[in-house]
Amino acid sequence: MTEFFQLLFSGVALGAVYSLIALGFTVIYRASRVINFSQGAFILVSAYVISWLATDKGVPFFLAVALSIVFAVAVGVAFQLLVLRHLVGRSAFVAVMVTIGASIAMTAAVSAIFGPDQKLLGDPWGSSAVHAAGITFTWVKLWSIIVVAAVLYALYLFDRHSRYGLAMRATASDHIAALAAGVPVGRVHAIAWGMAATLGTIAGMFLAGFPNSPNLGLGDASFRAFPAIILGGLESPKGAVVGGVSIGVVEILTSGYSPGWAGTNFSAVAPYIVMIAVLLAKPYGLFGSVPAERI
Repeated sequence: MTEFFQLLFSGVALGAVYSLIALGFTVIYRASRVINFSQGAFILVSAYVISWLATDKGVPFFLAVALSIVFAVAVGVAFQLLVLRHLVGRSAFVAVMVTIGASIAMTAAVSAIFGPDQKLLGDPWGSSAVHAAGITFTWVKLWSIIVVAAVLYALYLFDRHSRYGLAMRATASDHIAALAAGVPVGRVHAIAWGMAATLGTIAGMFLAGFPNSPNLGLGDASFRAFPAIILGGLESPKGAVVGGVSIGVVEILTSGYSPGWAGTNFSAVAPYIVMIAVLLAKPYGLFGSVPAERI
């Protein structure tokens, strides 16, 4: 049982980070109906910027994180204003391809600037841990759960009790009606991209923590988290959280208990199996809404 609870703790910690990544997809999709495949690149770029500031330039770690958030938000908002804003009215496929191109460009830029070698994140937690009941609770995982919970609560307050939270919900409900009612849809889109970049930065900080480090494969986490938004429902923040934690737990438990005949990478496939099983029963995800059709 000790091994099970150890794996469960690791799964919840990983799932909490997946929830942040899934929310990054969700906020942009709700605002603009674009699936942002550059979210992984924001995770990658942010982790390298934190590493560069904290380890190469000697900037205090949490100030490095704050500066990385500012940088990521600036990049995200600029990308939306300079590129995606001009694609309004085009097919969703065009916007998706543009985000894929942006992801490739940002990943190539990181490789060119920082090189292919792994870096040190410079985080204050390292391998430190506390032990209880035979279970090792590493501080980086504990803080990932705490910080993610705080971020999710802040997003809930923003969504429910702020002017732009209301504007985002109106835009998500009906883009055309929101525009006709005077909602600044362009500004809502920019805010959504800024929020997604912030979520990506925080996710990158924890994904690159001990025992991992900033590396060029870090952005692949967005594809590992992708089943979470499909499982929970593409438009549902609550679904992103539930889906993220579920996928994280499934991935870690299957990595610890998968049978030998399933191969060494079964834990990477298991979340997609769960996603397909859920979609067979609920085609729009656990919390997705069935689109209304006029008859």
